Amino acid sequence: MLNARPGVREETITKVQEAVGRLGYVRDTYAANLARQRQYRFVFVLPEGPSQFAIALEAALQEAFSSHFADRTVLKIVRIPAHDPHAIVQILQGLQHLPLDGVALMAPETPQVRDAVSRLKESGLAVVALASDLPNTKRDYFIGINSIAAGRTAGLLMGRFARTGGEILVATNSMRSRDSLERRLGFEAVISGEFKGLKVLPSVESFDNPTRMEEIVREVTATRRRLVGVYSMGSGNAAILRALRRSGRIDDLVVIAHELTPATRRALEENEIAALIAQNVGHLARSALRVLRNLCDDRPIFEAQERVRIEIILRENLP
Repeated sequence: MLNARPGVREETITKVQEAVGRLGYVRDTYAANLARQRQYRFVFVLPEGPSQFAIALEAALQEAFSSHFADRTVLKIVRIPAHDPHAIVQILQGLQHLPLDGVALMAPETPQVRDAVSRLKESGLAVVALASDLPNTKRDYFIGINSIAAGRTAGLLMGRFARTGGEILVATNSMRSRDSLERRLGFEAVISGEFKGLKVLPSVESFDNPTRMEEIVREVTATRRRLVGVYSMGSGNAAILRALRRSGRIDDLVVIAHELTPATRRALEENEIAALIAQNVGHLARSALRVLRNLCDDRPIFEAQERVRIEIILRENLP
């Protein structure tokens, strides 16, 4: 009767619903799904390439999948070439024909991706953006930090650490990624507004090519003698650090980067990075699973629980 089964008289349904209201009964979706042997089928779409953050996120998903967070859940991880919009669309279109309930997507927001997300929604799937938002698509939810606030945090740290005036190199994998675009906006707003002696150089992009990133950083450090800082907004930290070490200037520069990975941990321990701005990948993974399940069950999402905090990591508070 509570499940609106056919064949039950309206009078009986009304009486039961009135009793439910008096008792304050809340339907246990978990128990109901267990009774129906319900399985959730989710796909996580992550960028391929050398990103240590994507690797860490995949490991966190595998860990969450092995715990109670993934009870009755079938999880598949699909890799996409982040800088080929047409290839991304082909992969997303292929998901429409699979027996799925939801998709978590970490991809750049291009017109092609916006159209593909619309088609996923039209096919009845729950869609969440992961780590990098897709606000102009029909996605249901975003799980990740506020990237403008993260960029502003980086700007404040850079301004406080770089005590003399000079230039700052800003590097990322691609400015097509919403998180990099917003971090740049937040970073530059704080630097230009509060630290007049610092000048932010145009953003440089590696497009998943570590050699390209090393060459750019090597050239900038060799030719711009007023360089006082480097802000790494996305993946590519390992290549940036290699180039800075070879330049011989790493001890003279303030380096601010994102995400705790083996490469950035080592650099923090050796005082090569001044500070890291991070988000807990375990929280991202668990939150994505919870949100997708709630969307599938048409249940409310608890914003406070799913809000991912910006973490500032220094050598002295390394976890």
